[in-house]
Parts: sequence; structure tokens; C-alpha cells
Amino acid sequence: MRFSGFLSSAVMVILFVGCFMAVPEVVTAKHGGGVTRHYKFSIRMKNITRLCRSKSIVTVNGKFPGPRVVAREGDRLVVKVVNHVPNNISIHWHGIRQLRSGWADGPAYITQCPIQTGQSYVYNFTITGQRGTLFWHAHFSWMRASVYGPLIILPRRNESYPFIKPYKEVPILFGEWFNADPEAVINQSLQTGAGPNVSDAYTLNGLPGPLYNCSGKDTYKLKVKPGKTYLLRLINAALNDELFFSIANHSVTVVEADASYVKPFVTDTLVIAPGQTTNVLLKTKSPAPDAAFYMLARPYFTGMGTFDNTTVAGILEYENPKNPENAPLFKPSLPAINATNVVANFSNMFKSLATNKFPINVPQKVDKRFFFTIGLGTNPCPKNQTCQGPNGTKFAASMNNISFALPTTALLQSYFFSKNGVFTADFPDFPLHPFNYTGTPPNNTHVINGTTKVEVLPFNASVEVIMQDTSILGAESHPLHLHGYNFYVVGQGFGNFNPKNDPSKFNLVDPVERNTVGVPSGGWVAIRFQADNPGVWLMHCHFDVHLSWGLRMAWIVLDGKLPNQKLPPPPSDLPKC
Repeated sequence: MRFSGFLSSAVMVILFVGCFMAVPEVVTAKHGGGVTRHYKFSIRMKNITRLCRSKSIVTVNGKFPGPRVVAREGDRLVVKVVNHVPNNISIHWHGIRQLRSGWADGPAYITQCPIQTGQSYVYNFTITGQRGTLFWHAHFSWMRASVYGPLIILPRRNESYPFIKPYKEVPILFGEWFNADPEAVINQSLQTGAGPNVSDAYTLNGLPGPLYNCSGKDTYKLKVKPGKTYLLRLINAALNDELFFSIANHSVTVVEADASYVKPFVTDTLVIAPGQTTNVLLKTKSPAPDAAFYMLARPYFTGMGTFDNTTVAGILEYENPKNPENAPLFKPSLPAINATNVVANFSNMFKSLATNKFPINVPQKVDKRFFFTIGLGTNPCPKNQTCQGPNGTKFAASMNNISFALPTTALLQSYFFSKNGVFTADFPDFPLHPFNYTGTPPNNTHVINGTTKVEVLPFNASVEVIMQDTSILGAESHPLHLHGYNFYVVGQGFGNFNPKNDPSKFNLVDPVERNTVGVPSGGWVAIRFQADNPGVWLMHCHFDVHLSWGLRMAWIVLDGKLPNQKLPPPPSDLPKC
């Protein structure tokens, strides 16, 4: 299927005037083909009412979801974040490569210490070789429950999309709403060892929709004209849940994943994991039907724990319906909650566009190979305490059975200034004790706890990582996110990875390029990337509950020999611990 057409610069700018408009922006002088765009994020408490309950939440500029940040490929973003709330915070620019700007990546205690109350920090980075839909979010504890927003990267001026010109572009952000304070929820879980209380609702652009009690007025409505093409920029900012999404009686064409163009394909149902973004083209019906259509999202889940088994609804409405009072409201059918086959089939549809204009560069040879198990585990209950995890233990999570502990000083600072004692460079390349990963789990489910171990990579090494789900405490999908890089998803399958047979099936021609990939429930995924970005880069599960339990690790990518292959010193306002 081929698409042509372009979206002019003037039209692009006009399309982005609308809901949750970006914070005031100052554009300064041009530089190297782009411009510098200045934004200010004021972290403030704001009273918000959902599900007939009002509470004070942490926001950026008093907006929920947060404000839209818009830039073009090649632009420089300068965002001053000022913290006016009691909580510590940091902001991550999810999916931005941060080439030689790792100090601006944002994860607390990895690339920076958090921004404390009354302090500020300026995130300064250039968008290089990227265009599409990403998002920004808090990267401290569970603060991103309410601190998130879209990050839209338009093509360079006079550049076109590789698909038909959309009539309008619409960001759609999925989130989770907790009636309780999310910080209290995770703190209680970490104290008792039990799974955290689940969210009370999912949200679509901050609104739960009419399928929840006392929420009819809080419904997102997308009003469309007949016979037009809309570009929907889908972002899963939910804390702990992958989601199925469908629009009744409408199919969409997928054209982009994680800000990388893909070969277009048509689908009625999408799957989107936390941390993932998907751009789709929606062609509206003509003439306008005398009906409205639910846009529904609900979770995909295969684990053993509890989860928020509810459905968020928005409504697609055509302009000027003939009989609005009696128009039917159609509802799509969504797959079963545990429909792993649907998820696998959907994932296999993604292929990079891989054209001369948008080429890919998959490492054909591999310098460094790694095999990481991904899954849950336990910690023993401390003496004189009753724990509520499995068999009286505490829930934990790990990679290669290492439950990663955050240091008290940021890893990047420690590495850059050669301070000892914060981390050790001995993260295991392979499981220390191999077992039948997707078969009967071992009797001992304890993880190695309280360590800050990293992997060290030479500059420009080509890397392959096999990520293997385990059946310990139940097989489930894990969305793994790598900071500072995109990677190519060269293979995936069910059961245990077979190093003799499976690599021959790898796609090294047009694999999808992503920053977040779902490790299949009861299966494995293979990724490759080129370690061309010096610094310290977090890799973690994007379920925040698993992140809190330790399902994370970090890569140190060494400097290269040339000046443009080295990480510059930190900015003077880098927060201190």
C-alpha cells in the first residue's frame, strides 16, 4: 500500500491549536537547521474531580493531562522545570535519543538527582533524526500517574509525511486514575510486600467516560467531519496496564510506532503497552452516519495478581447529525482480557518502512550478546513483620534475578566523575542459574536484592539482547523500555528461546524500530542496537509496579575516541542529592 501527500508547515501549526495547548513558548534564533524552543514547566498541586471525588494532584502548569510540547526534527528544546510541590520530581522525555545530552534524560538517581521542593532544572537537548509521537512524564516513584503529556515532533519544514495528508491531528492519551494518592498506594505495597491497590479508572485524555459511575459528564468526545482523514496520536501513559483499543464500526491504518514510520497496515483493534505510542489514520465515513461510536480501551493481562478490570470510553461523533436525540451509540467488541494470541499477531504486523528516505540500520553482526530473564520473584519477610506477598514473602521483580536498587547519588554523576562505591560493573550477561524459564518454576523464588549492578559497553558496539519472560509467580507480558536508544525488534516467540534454531528466523531486513517492546507472556523477544550514545542509560519494565519492585538495570556506554563521541560535562544547575 502506498501513500502520498504532505502536510504544509502552516497547516501543521494550525492543527496543534486546541485541547491542552502547550505552555507558553518562546522561539529564539535558528541554529543548524532548527530553532530553539523554550518552555516552562511549573510543578504545582491542583484540585481535580473525577468519579465524584475531588483531590489535589501534582500537575504541570495546573493541567491534567499535562501541556503539549511541540517541536520539529532538528529543533532544540529548553525546558525549565520549577518544583513548587512537597514531592521530589524529575521529567523524562520518553523516546528522545538524547545524543550526547544524557544529563537531560530525566530518570531520578540514574542521570540526575531529583528536583527538590523550591528548586529548578533546565532540560536542554536537540531532537536529532526523529519525528513523530512521543511523550514526557515524571520519572520519580509513581509521580507520572498525573504528570505526563504529549511530545509531538513534526517533520522539518517543507518535509512531508510518508502517508496521506491528514485533515486534522489529534493526540489521545490513555492514563489511570486513582482515588487514593498513588504515592500512598505504592508506599503501602512496598511496606506490606503485597501487590498495590489497583487504579479506580482508566482515562482517555484525562477523562474516565460514561461507563464509570458518576462520570458521564467527564467523557472525551472526538467530533469529526465525514469523508476526512484524521491522524490519531495514541499514547499509553497508564501506570501498569497494556490496553486494547477499538473504535466501533471503524478500522484504522497504523503508520508509526514509537516515532518511527512503519509499513502501513489496517486493523480494527490495537494493542498498546505503557510507554508505547502509535500513530493511526482514521478515515471517517461519508455520508455521515446517523449514529455515534464508542472508542473503548480495556486491559490485556495474563498475570496472577489483581488488575483494574474496567473499560474507558470516549465517543466519536459526526458533526451535525440528523437525529441526535435518537441516534444509536455503537460499541466495539474487544478481545478477551488474556488474548495473548491477538497481541502476538498484532505485534508481528509491525515492519519498518525502510525506504531510501527513511532507511534503517540493523546491526548485521553482533559484538556483544546478552540473555536477560524478565519476571517476578520474592524477598523474604523481615523479622518481626507480617508480609502479605506470596507465602508470607514480599513481591519483587528482577532481570537475571538481580533486583536493581537505586543509588543515593545519580549513576551518571558517579560514573562521569569516577566516584567509587555507587555501582558495580558486574551485571550478569546471562542467568546465573539457568532453569526451564516458562515451565515449572523453581522452588526458590528469592531475588538478589539491594544491588546496583550495570553493564558496560564499548562505544559503537553492536548489541543483541534476548529478553525471556519467566513463569515465576505467573507468566505475563512486560513492556521493556530502553533510555537513550531506539532498538530493532528482530525476533519474538513463545516458550524458551532456542539459541540454535531461533536466530535463523530473525528479521534483519525491515524489523520495527521501537523504544519500548512487550516481552511476550510466556515467551521471548530479541532486540539489536548500536551503542553509539555515550552515557548511562536505564532499561526497565514500564509497569511502574514492577519498576518499583526492581525490574530495571542500567547500561554504561563508554566514550568514543573522537570529540563528538564523548559525553560533555553536566550543566551547572544539575540537581544535587
